[in-house]
Amino acid sequence: GLSCDVFMGREDMRRQALNVFRMRLLGARVVEVTGGSMTLKDATNEAMRDWMANVDSTHYIIGSAVGPHPFPLMVRDLQAVIGRETWAQCEERLGRLPTHIVACVGGGSNAIGIFAPFAGTGVQLIGVEAGGLGLSTAKHGASIEQGEIGVFHGSKSRVLQTPDGQIVEAHSISAGLDYPGVGPEHALFAETGRASYVNATDSEALAAVRLTCETEGILPALETAHAIAHLPKMVPALTGDDIVVLCCSGRGDKDIGTLRERFDL
Repeated sequence: GLSCDVFMGREDMRRQALNVFRMRLLGARVVEVTGGSMTLKDATNEAMRDWMANVDSTHYIIGSAVGPHPFPLMVRDLQAVIGRETWAQCEERLGRLPTHIVACVGGGSNAIGIFAPFAGTGVQLIGVEAGGLGLSTAKHGASIEQGEIGVFHGSKSRVLQTPDGQIVEAHSISAGLDYPGVGPEHALFAETGRASYVNATDSEALAAVRLTCETEGILPALETAHAIAHLPKMVPALTGDDIVVLCCSGRGDKDIGTLRERFDL
């Protein structure tokens, strides 16, 4: 019986029209955000403003591991079901833990969810950020590799920003990875060396979608495709004893509009 407002940037509403229709069908009101780049960053801004203005009658919910405490902690603990299930299935089916875990990272919810249970082990954790058009350009979302320490949406982390602290717009072909910051726990993992962070470009992600569709019969989300794109880069250094787990964080149905624009089929 509770009403639900979902704040979404106009650009993301265009890119993920199927998701918008699904949310409306389920009874949510999708609030179009037209400020800034009209993507996740701006939708988060408006959701927080609405919450602060109506704190007596609303509750703020976010699906990414960003924002003020305790939201990154809550998202990590809820998403950790992914990591706990991975641990259990590896022990059951393989008799041991994997050697590597790979996941895409924007705000970083799916990645921190699968990483967290393995943080105290020797498993190599690899996060793949949005390389966009390349890190040599301004069109990417690699907050860990290219960002600086700053405060954004209420938490201290690594942020894409100008020298005087103004937020730089992120870019990715994926609507879920074009966020100019990252969950603070990922920033800590990077600083301490507990996890390593790399990137995949838009074109690499698109190629990974095609490869996964043709070889596995799975249509992955464009976010997930960034992680998949890193697998061929890892293969030359792997041995027969290595076990790599990839977090397939989402289905690509929502990205059909973007894929139709890019693929001549």
